[in-house]
Amino acid sequence: MNCTDINLNEPAVISMSIDRTEDAPLYTQITKAIASSIRSDELVPGQLLENEVSLAARLEVSRPTVRRAFQDLVNMGLVVRKRGAGTRVTPEHVRRPLGLTSLDEDLKGAGYTTSTEVLSYSVALADEELAQRLKCDPGTEVVTIVRVRLANGTKLALMHNILPSSVAPSLTEISSEGLYATLRKNGVELYSAMQTIGARNATPEEAELLDLEPGAALLTMRRDAYDSQGNIVEVGDHVYDASQYTFNSSLYA
Repeated sequence: MNCTDINLNEPAVISMSIDRTEDAPLYTQITKAIASSIRSDELVPGQLLENEVSLAARLEVSRPTVRRAFQDLVNMGLVVRKRGAGTRVTPEHVRRPLGLTSLDEDLKGAGYTTSTEVLSYSVALADEELAQRLKCDPGTEVVTIVRVRLANGTKLALMHNILPSSVAPSLTEISSEGLYATLRKNGVELYSAMQTIGARNATPEEAELLDLEPGAALLTMRRDAYDSQGNIVEVGDHVYDASQYTFNSSLYA
């Protein structure tokens, strides 16, 4: 099916029926029917699904039954639910290689149009804990930047970065360019990073900022980046909408 022939904002009504003589729970039957339609390309990435109320009425089941089916589909990575925007077939994932690049660089390299919402830009003095992570003296002036990164207009990541003020980009720079691009432009030679990737559920605040359902699955990344002299130039704690985002790595024997 050609995606260009489909109005992605028109709710898709999937032909399905419920067999109440089956041992399988009703929500499982709904999950399987929708999953089959997605995997067979009857439904395309980004397509809006029939809403919870309508589907429950059509199948003569309870809303909690449909809600459970939708949640199972979310857990399977087949659909994404956004507050106020309904349930959609999962868009094509952003697949990010593991390397010393910024999210902005990777998104642009993959053909996405990027934009940034800077939520806060503040200057403070590093406390003992932060100084230990930055490997600097307590009291060193640091800049904290909190941003939401968008890809093709969709919120993808919430990023929290802290840098020594001596290398930090200005608010104007970080509002229009990626962090690593501004660092390189300002003479910082990025060399290596220590990075940890994990997963967890979104906090209520994170869900609100990324337009996700409370408790939605997130990928997490904690990174400490070094310059060619071995100095830490930025520490980052980022979360990504797991329904749209994947980290890729290559392993060799």
